Amino acid sequence: MHVDDEEFESAVHDALAGLPERFLKALDNIVITVADEPDEGQLARGASATGELLGLYEGIPLPRRSWGYAGALPDVITIFKGAHERVCHSREQLIRQIRRTVLHELGHYFGFDDDYLHRHGY
Repeated sequence: MHVDDEEFESAVHDALAGLPERFLKALDNIVITVADEPDEGQLARGASATGELLGLYEGIPLPRRSWGYAGALPDVITIFKGAHERVCHSREQLIRQIRRTVLHELGHYFGFDDDYLHRHGY
């Protein structure tokens, strides 16, 4: 399933816009980006059991931030377009998976691990 960059980025934006206000207000010092593919370092940090890295959170989760966090570079969530296109077979499936990936990576930002997120459908 292939979509142009603008449509993919729009789906990521829509997933964020659909968050409840209380979660949007809690987003602090974080950047959400889109990349075609992960680089080697990102692949190493975000190894996936499926062989595809759909997204990656890099940073210090909210519950682990302390007084020493002040002045830190922003945390980064990267959503990978190529992997989404390879695992999705329809536009509807792609939109659902992008939303799921965005929510999964935001879950890491809020301090949840993969086991917890997967048990809850993310």
